[in-house]
Amino acid sequence: MAPHPSLYSLGFSPCPNDTFIFHALVHGLLGTDCPQFAEPVLADVETLNEWAISGRLDVTKLSFHAYGQVWDRYVLLNAGSALGRGCGPLLVARKRLDQAELTGLTIAIPGRYTTAALLLRLFAPACTNLVTMRFDRIMPAIVSGTVDAGVIIHESRFTYQQHGLVMLHDLGQWWETMTGLPIPLGGIVARRSLGQAALGAIDRAVRASVRLAFAAPQAAMPYIRQHAQELDESVIASHIGLYVNDYSENLGPDGLAAVGEFLRRGSAAGVLPPLPDLPLVVRAEG
Repeated sequence: MAPHPSLYSLGFSPCPNDTFIFHALVHGLLGTDCPQFAEPVLADVETLNEWAISGRLDVTKLSFHAYGQVWDRYVLLNAGSALGRGCGPLLVARKRLDQAELTGLTIAIPGRYTTAALLLRLFAPACTNLVTMRFDRIMPAIVSGTVDAGVIIHESRFTYQQHGLVMLHDLGQWWETMTGLPIPLGGIVARRSLGQAALGAIDRAVRASVRLAFAAPQAAMPYIRQHAQELDESVIASHIGLYVNDYSENLGPDGLAAVGEFLRRGSAAGVLPPLPDLPLVVRAEG
């Protein structure tokens, strides 16, 4: 077993749901018994996905698509995930298109290893002309005609109509209809090599941070606004309300089932490698 570091490295996105969840943890509000973390690195989710694949951080946010690539080295925490209903990625374009018209079009995705990319592959396997770009550049690329359509995530879900775009398909709703399960977007993982004691302590710390955020949501707002792409308070509130919920405190049976089904379908489609016979999540303790 690898020795425990004095400070765990930590990465998450600058999106309001992550800064809301991690505010208490990174600002030392959990007490001295909490595991100690180095200054967090905030990065776009696809950057975090790539770092997870290269094994850069001890604890990191990633897309569940990326988790299917690193399950042998990282384990999912019970706390900190983004799952839900009515909160999935949207496929948008400048004008309405039938699904049959999508084949051959250039479609932007917010990163090769994002959940959005895997959902599109499952929804429309014939769409292979995909262009990877950072999530906040997708809508301008559609508007300018650089791409024909795009899969949008994060705050873009609430602002695409302001850019004159129309929704072609709600990929999250498609998933929910197909499986009956919430859509698993992203989660927090930690190195398996840290060992059960450290993993359990990290899991409990993230859960405590989530609970403090729910108990005093306004306390986190300056930190959230400092990093948010959209500063409109109603957009920030909608973002947090959509992506931070009971699943963020504890995945529970439905959340675990959703993550497992997503990974199984990705593997069956040949997008993810065969999954190893390892526990999906950290064993809950307290």
